[in-house]
Amino acid sequence: MTNEVDINENDILSLDSELLTILLKDHTTSMPEKQHNIFWATSDYKSLGTEYEYHSPITPELITGDNSHIITPRITKDAKTQTSRVRDKAEVFTPSWVCNSQNNLVDNAWFGRENVFNTETTTKNGSHTWTTNKEKIKFPDGKTWQSYVRENRMEITCGEAPYLVSRYDTTTGHPIPIKRRIGLLDRKLRIVCENVDESGKWLKAVQEAYKSTYAYEWQGDSLLLAREALLYTFIDYFKYKFGKQPQLKSLEYIAYIISWNVWQMDGLKGVVPDSCKNDVEIAEATLFGDIKRKIFCNGCKNDDIHHHNGTYCLIKDWRAEDPDTGKKGKKIKYIDLLKQ
Repeated sequence: MTNEVDINENDILSLDSELLTILLKDHTTSMPEKQHNIFWATSDYKSLGTEYEYHSPITPELITGDNSHIITPRITKDAKTQTSRVRDKAEVFTPSWVCNSQNNLVDNAWFGRENVFNTETTTKNGSHTWTTNKEKIKFPDGKTWQSYVRENRMEITCGEAPYLVSRYDTTTGHPIPIKRRIGLLDRKLRIVCENVDESGKWLKAVQEAYKSTYAYEWQGDSLLLAREALLYTFIDYFKYKFGKQPQLKSLEYIAYIISWNVWQMDGLKGVVPDSCKNDVEIAEATLFGDIKRKIFCNGCKNDDIHHHNGTYCLIKDWRAEDPDTGKKGKKIKYIDLLKQ
């Protein structure tokens, strides 16, 4: 089982040279002829050179080889960096027992009963934990395991995505065994493992689970950590179920789904971080020559998420047909999901 807290990018590279390329892709800004990557969106690494500055894209060579130690989970960062990220971006990571408690509330509502996956407990010394329900999960009338797997779930401002996958406790760094995991995606994967034994059908059900699980994050390093955690969670469960490593084509497709569903965004604006143009001078061609004028973002000015001039983020509705290709997987703007 791949239980290491700090996933090394060299290890991903050794699995498949294309995996990091897929995980680093930003689908909103990429073009058919050119891939654009997520960017750092933090100044924590600028001392390493211009390629590590705030607006620079994260590329494989910057985080592999001798640079494979550059991006690390929050728990391994020094105290000064942790404090500055809390101050600058309100980056606060939630203990797993809190994630579990809140995820349980979601399932309590869906199942119509409590303690479906586990029972929350408090030890004599006051610490919080949970006891896993070892019985096969039963579903209420009118609902099936397939409908649970396909239920849309999203973690906002996800950081390293502790609400989705719980390979380790982000506040302590302690690994969590598969049977005790509590993430929203973990729960879906447990359901698939309990109900499907044939590998092909298992893969299709797991792909459905990933396609219905979303998250967004501002900072590029945390976003990559979240994407990596979701990828390694897939490896963990495949090895747990079948006792071997998944095929590369399966890894690449899961990575592709993850690269769409876990994306870089300013959650307050629905755009690529810092893409709005404010107090920017542009030249417009007129009959009397070029005239310079300044442009401002009405969305920023009026705090209106639907009227920013930045680059609105794209996600995929995997069940809707794409009008351009005729295949399932329609690109939509994230803000189109929000009521005006």
